[in-house]
Amino acid sequence: MRVYLLLIWTWTRAAARYPTSFALMTVAGTVTAGLEVAAIWIVFSNTTTLGGFDVSEVMFLYGTAGLPFSVADLLFSNTDRISQHIKAGTFDAMLVRPVGTFVQIAADRFTPHRAGRVLQAAIVLGVALARLDVPASRAWMIPVMVACGIVIFTSIWALGGALQFLLTDAPEVTNAFTYGGGTLTQYPLTVYGADLVRGVTYVLPLAFVNWQPGLYVLGRADPMGLPYALRFLSPAAAAALAVVAAFAWRAGVRRYRSTGS
Repeated sequence: MRVYLLLIWTWTRAAARYPTSFALMTVAGTVTAGLEVAAIWIVFSNTTTLGGFDVSEVMFLYGTAGLPFSVADLLFSNTDRISQHIKAGTFDAMLVRPVGTFVQIAADRFTPHRAGRVLQAAIVLGVALARLDVPASRAWMIPVMVACGIVIFTSIWALGGALQFLLTDAPEVTNAFTYGGGTLTQYPLTVYGADLVRGVTYVLPLAFVNWQPGLYVLGRADPMGLPYALRFLSPAAAAALAVVAAFAWRAGVRRYRSTGS
């Protein structure tokens, strides 16, 4: 952790050497993310509910998905660039350094301007909570679901990176699960088909980012009729996916055979 923090601090200092560019890119990221919220407001200008949820509840789901996703994107999404290092042979140098390869890849070319998306998601979540007035007896779940969401999204990025040891031209495939998963969880899962909901519950546990625990926080019944106990399984789902991702990453590193040059 200490090495990781030193590496991202180094890249942050480098970015800060160009303050105007850094500020503009941070603002641009915040505004771009804000367009997603604008799209939701446009939808609600023509309807009162989306998948059975009102605007405050949808904003809550958006915030509790966007906050962990943007944090994971800021800190660990650079793992989807590993194919570039594999092709160039620069991954060889990472193997001989006294630091884990995942830490090096995650910190490589760290982009601090993505913090704007974190701020935007936190603001949306704060506004949604102010409108919903969630009771304290259920509010304890919110930091738990955010923390578990960060682990789940980070694990998906790690799995995507591990896949690139096998398919070096697969960044777009992994993006479908990382960025695609981030977008999917921003809306109530009731807008999707039942088979997709089962898939993101029992196969790739995106439903445990904010949907299942979110139903508990909002005091809502599960529209799909899934077991009530699922609402409290986000930590277990996050831990299980993290273990799978760790094994997959190590298997990918062991499979690596350099460029042959």
